[in-house]
Amino acid sequence: MIETSMRGTRLGALSLERDDTVPPAERVTVNYVCPSGHESLIPISVEAEEIPIEWVCRCGSVAVRPNFEVPIKVPDRPVRSHWDMLLERRSLEELKALYDERVALLHEGAFAKSA
Repeated sequence: MIETSMRGTRLGALSLERDDTVPPAERVTVNYVCPSGHESLIPISVEAEEIPIEWVCRCGSVAVRPNFEVPIKVPDRPVRSHWDMLLERRSLEELKALYDERVALLHEGAFAKSA
């Protein structure tokens, strides 16, 4: 039987391609400056669809590209709870009347399980 495996190599572990023949991906260096004065030079691919205007600096603050306006952030809508949506449909008086009606039915045994 003929052995078909390659001797002397670790398949999947090493590339047989030399690094000096592979051109690196094209990049553009983007400058960001934070309010503390730190400058960050970030290499970003030329093929990137959108280069961000803001970047998180190493000090934790938000760095911005020079000569760019920071976009105005629209505040997020607060999350509506079930109670908020219920109050859009009914008033407190209506809810109180429904509550009293259901409690009365509960005391009468209308919701009791039959054996």
